[in-house]
Amino acid sequence: MSNNPINLSKGNNVVIEERVSIGQNVSIGHNTVILEGTKIGDNVKIGCNCVLGIKANGTSNMRQIIENERSLVIKNDTKIGNMVSIYSGAFISRNIFIGDHASIRENVLIGENSVIGRAAIIELNSKIGKNCTIQTLAYITGDTTLEDNVFIGPCVSMSNDKYMGAKKYSLKGPHIKDGAKIGNNASILPGIIIGRKAIIGAGSVVTKDTSDEEIMVGVPAKKIKTLN
Repeated sequence: MSNNPINLSKGNNVVIEERVSIGQNVSIGHNTVILEGTKIGDNVKIGCNCVLGIKANGTSNMRQIIENERSLVIKNDTKIGNMVSIYSGAFISRNIFIGDHASIRENVLIGENSVIGRAAIIELNSKIGKNCTIQTLAYITGDTTLEDNVFIGPCVSMSNDKYMGAKKYSLKGPHIKDGAKIGNNASILPGIIIGRKAIIGAGSVVTKDTSDEEIMVGVPAKKIKTLN
């Protein structure tokens, strides 16, 4: 470690590599591994069996990962559950809750006061705004933007490859604007824009952009009305 943290509480078999920075009043559960260069703020609680600061890897037939010089940053008052994996290059703002089994990839930004539910997955190069809720088992594909105050229900799925591998890395995830709400088990296709305060009904498949304050339901999703 690169500092002498005050009131650090560690469980059994915790591994903390070189150049890790830890703030005051931090607790780390049993068997958790904090990898090189990770920066942890004050009053952070980390559960058991987590791995924080993972370096991205892959094979020659996958998108090439650009070497990321940024470390994993976890700001003050964040709570991380058990068996969570977070990659180097992610930035976790203050007062975030991350549920058990969640996975957060490299180059992900999560804004203040957001909630990442149990076993949710946030893929690389995605931006999550402030006060967002991403519920259990939701899948946020790579290259996605969620603006502030967005609600993502359980088991929502997103995609970012319109051509399903037929073209080299033409990847673009959805852009979900401020205050939009996506119901459970909805699917959102690549590059779709969900308007401000729009509502997508449970189980819907969104194949085209929606305007602000529209309510969309069905397969494919169709507008049923506009909010006042």
